[in-house]
Amino acid sequence: MTETPYHNPVLLQESVDGLAIREDGVYVDVTFGGGGHSREILRRLGPAGRLIAFDQDEDALANAPEDDRFMLIHENFRYLKRFLKFYGILKVDGILADFGVSSHQFDQAERGFSTRLEGELDMRMSRRGSLSARDVVGTYSFEQLRDLFRDYGELRNAAQVARALINAREHEPLRTTADLREVVQPCMPRGKENKGLAQVYQAIRMEVNQELQVLREFLEQTPELLRTGGRLSLISYHSLEDRLAKRFIRAGKFEGEVDKDFYGNPIRPLKAVGKLIVPSEEEIRINPRARSAKLRIAERQESK
Repeated sequence: MTETPYHNPVLLQESVDGLAIREDGVYVDVTFGGGGHSREILRRLGPAGRLIAFDQDEDALANAPEDDRFMLIHENFRYLKRFLKFYGILKVDGILADFGVSSHQFDQAERGFSTRLEGELDMRMSRRGSLSARDVVGTYSFEQLRDLFRDYGELRNAAQVARALINAREHEPLRTTADLREVVQPCMPRGKENKGLAQVYQAIRMEVNQELQVLREFLEQTPELLRTGGRLSLISYHSLEDRLAKRFIRAGKFEGEVDKDFYGNPIRPLKAVGKLIVPSEEEIRINPRARSAKLRIAERQESK
């Protein structure tokens, strides 16, 4: 039996094409994972090019290629600017991000990400994290859980799911993914149990890893780090991520209308390049986890 790859890179050619690689450029892959996107970037770089990658999951470190042009930083990409500055890098030519959970993380039962496999209620992308899924389901109040499932899971029956968890844990602590599934599955609409479970897991995972807050912090750093003409290539997997990426590219912020200068001209640090890109039917057939992926590409505009 062939080994399952650590992660099948989604929209590989399209996302790296979006960076418009210069052979002598400096690029960043903030979600290294299995290294698929990084290896494609390295393939297109010349001897003077440079690639810096980030990953908070220690399991990803074993995938680092031996290449003098490459450096892997074992940190969350919310600290992008801090670590680039530490290594003397103030401007880059392109940044790629592939958000979400890697196939490896889903397939490791003990990590607790999968609705199919039984493991500890963990869901930490970095084992150095202090908050786990067990903490969330075991200590959060009804109101916190309800808001979590409504805002992050986009569940219509968020209150029902929250109440079920509160009632269950009064009798016995929830320790495993099987415990969680047993409690919330009866709350799911008939025929849509798998989708509902995935939304519950997504909500808890996003809370454990502060995913939307990390995404906001990361995006806010990108205009300052990109050279004029530098590219941003962003792959998201659900509407909450994609909405933040779309708004930031459009307006340079997450809420409200685009700011304007004294003359009424819009102030946008980034400009969208092309239209939204989604995987082909062939890619989805080969890698079903690519089904919900959306790619947005942006370019750093000249400061006025």
